[in-house]
Amino acid sequence: MSRLTLVATIFACTILFSCGSSETSNSKPITESDKTEAAETAVNAKPEKFDPAKAQAQEPAGPLTGMSFNEYSHDFGVMDEGDVETYYFEFTNTGAEPLILDKCKGSCGCTVPQCPKKPIAPGETGTIEVKFNSKGKKNKQTKKVTVTANTDPAQTILTITANVTPAPVN
Repeated sequence: MSRLTLVATIFACTILFSCGSSETSNSKPITESDKTEAAETAVNAKPEKFDPAKAQAQEPAGPLTGMSFNEYSHDFGVMDEGDVETYYFEFTNTGAEPLILDKCKGSCGCTVPQCPKKPIAPGETGTIEVKFNSKGKKNKQTKKVTVTANTDPAQTILTITANVTPAPVN
C-alpha cells in the first residue's frame, strides 16, 4: 500500500467516525442536571478488588440464614506420624431459615470433613466431623476446612492444627 493510499484511508475513516452529527435539529443542549446524572451512573465500572475465591463461590441454596460455631479452630496437640484423629465442630443455626450446608471441603487429602446432609432448623445444632490423617506429615501442621452454606458470607473457614512427631527411620 502506498503512502498516499494510507493517508487517504486514514482521512476517510476520520470523517466517517467523527463524533459530530449532522442531525442537530433533534438534539437539545446539555444542561447541568444532565452532567450530574451522567456522573452518577457508572457504566462498565471496574470492581474495587477482584477476589478469585469469591468469584468461584457458588450461589447459596435457598434463603439466607446464619450459622455460629462453638469454636472455629481445634488443636490436636502432639500426635505421632500416621495417627488419624477426629474432631467434631459444633454449630447452631442462628437465623430464621433452614440451614443448608452445600459443601465441606478440606485443604488437602489428609483432612476429610463430613457435613450433615439434611437441613438444620432455626435454633437447632449440628456437627461437622473432621478427620485428620497425619501419614506423611511432619512437625507443625495447619489445615483448613471450607464450609459453604446458605449464609452471608457463603463460606466459613474452620482450622485444625497439630504438631506431628515424625516416625522413626528404620
